[in-house]
Amino acid sequence: MAWSNRAKELAISKPLFLTIYAAVIIGMMVSAFYVISAVFFGSNFASTLPSSAGVAVVDVTTGSKAPVSSALTQNKTLKPIWKLPPAGSKMPPLETFRLKREIVELRVKDNVIVVTFGNFAFMDFILTWVKHLSDMGVDNLLVGAMDMKLLEALYWKGVPVFDMGSQISTVDVGWGSPIFHKMGREKVILINALLPFGFEVLMCDTDMVWLKNPLPYLARFPEADLLTSTDLVSPTVADDRLDDWKQAGAAYNIGIFHWRPTESSIKLAKEWKEMLIADEKIWDQNGFNDLVRKQLGPSVDEESGLVYAYDGSLKLGLLPASIFCSGHTFFVQAMYQQLRLEPYAVHTTFQYAGTDGKRNRLREAMVFYDPPEYYDTPGGFLAFKPNIPRSLLFDGIHNVDSHFALVNYQIKQIRTALAVASLLNRTLVMPPLWCRLDRLWFGHPGILPGSLTRQPFICPLDHVFEVKALLKEFPENEFGPRIDFREYTFLDNPSLPQQVKQSWLQVNLCQPGSTGCGISNHTDPAIKILKFPKRSTEETFTAVFSPFKDIKVIEFSSMQDAFQGFSDKAREERFRKRVKRYTGIWCCVENKTPGHIYYNIYWDEIPGWKPVTPQTPEEDHPPF
Repeated sequence: MAWSNRAKELAISKPLFLTIYAAVIIGMMVSAFYVISAVFFGSNFASTLPSSAGVAVVDVTTGSKAPVSSALTQNKTLKPIWKLPPAGSKMPPLETFRLKREIVELRVKDNVIVVTFGNFAFMDFILTWVKHLSDMGVDNLLVGAMDMKLLEALYWKGVPVFDMGSQISTVDVGWGSPIFHKMGREKVILINALLPFGFEVLMCDTDMVWLKNPLPYLARFPEADLLTSTDLVSPTVADDRLDDWKQAGAAYNIGIFHWRPTESSIKLAKEWKEMLIADEKIWDQNGFNDLVRKQLGPSVDEESGLVYAYDGSLKLGLLPASIFCSGHTFFVQAMYQQLRLEPYAVHTTFQYAGTDGKRNRLREAMVFYDPPEYYDTPGGFLAFKPNIPRSLLFDGIHNVDSHFALVNYQIKQIRTALAVASLLNRTLVMPPLWCRLDRLWFGHPGILPGSLTRQPFICPLDHVFEVKALLKEFPENEFGPRIDFREYTFLDNPSLPQQVKQSWLQVNLCQPGSTGCGISNHTDPAIKILKFPKRSTEETFTAVFSPFKDIKVIEFSSMQDAFQGFSDKAREERFRKRVKRYTGIWCCVENKTPGHIYYNIYWDEIPGWKPVTPQTPEEDHPPF
């Protein structure tokens, strides 16, 4: 009887045991899921799931209990970007950040994931990239970290990040270097890893910025296997349709492209990866273009703008260069403005100063995010209005001579402003630079045929100045004190704090001896406008502006003939040695080798100076 009762108990308890066992297994699985979600979703995640799920677990970020759904929807609400890990918490194990489908799934929305990657040298670019997307409500994003320093930094800032296992150097490797090419191959490997997960992948370089949510635009072309940006400099359409593939002879640019996980795109990605692994000399973008263009045409239909490419089955679309902008269509042509369109993105291509130049261009466009101290630096700022004569801008034809006449007029004033900034220990706000000719890497007639480049136009700083030299740490005993600078739009930036905007002195240059042009009684720091004599000495500058050392911005009406020069000849020589390195080249005269012409910041001191190309190899060097 006892045995019989025991058997009955076992018979009754067996289903209960299985139920408990299953619950334990499910609980373990859900707990593992939540460990990952703590990194990539955060405490808000659990509250977004259906309350009828029935299984409660502890959220590791808060300790609170929350229901877990048996299936995630593609329309889930994601953890807000920038949500910091709990105070006092530890960095999760590295394994937590390994790229797996579960990690990507936690950030996917509407089956789309937006991805970039980089090393610590691009931390500020990545934060800018993330902030633009998060500000426009795009939170289905992930950042691939190529070194541990970046991975940890992004994690503690609340940015969804995964480990690419690259162990790349944390410093800027430079365009074209072996490590640069390795980074390009990492992109191809990453695409191949992501596509089999079954999600659409919008892959971006870190040196681009989103200006408008691109996902609704990409969704307009659901039949496309691949949508890519290009290096087109001439518009093929005047609206926001895809660019006309029949007129697009320029390279397809892999800095922005959208992949759908189709058979054709996965096949392309695999062949692309195999090509690059087999030959390390192939540039990733060239390899991509070679493969995609193996077959090009016919059009998929009459309306979409898509074209059959690659193997004849891949449906390709070219994102319009007017609104998915290159460095040329955005910074030089402002093509989107002329076509009255809203730009979605800008990619800092077509520039001449490496990473420093990219950063400065984005700052000029006021789309780069800097820390608060960038906008309120010790010593304050010096600005001026260049007051360019109309004739230099518009008279005569646009050629090398008229271009250099215009630029040299501005260079001379900037030279004076650099000296005054050095003397007053202030950061110089560069003026807008006006150019009559474009700059490229090859000979051209002044502007690119077919482009919408206006003449004259405000050209990026790297068209004329060596941005790297402006930022370089030269030995002070040889080159004088460092002279910091800011981009020409700096004082218009919405990030400029009120305490800077409200602390302003306007300085109007006047002819010595003219009415009101004396320097007496000008020491009251409360005044807002000051008349100051032209051709003043170092001693006069020091005497007049010392009382204004706490004023944040001193703006001159002009720098033309404002300063006689340093009285200390040794200091003058050190200054000259520094600023001679600041100017670059214009490029290039057609049918000439070499075709470039060096700018010279002291052009006016050379009798009969003319803008000519180097006539001998010995002449082919910067003017220092």
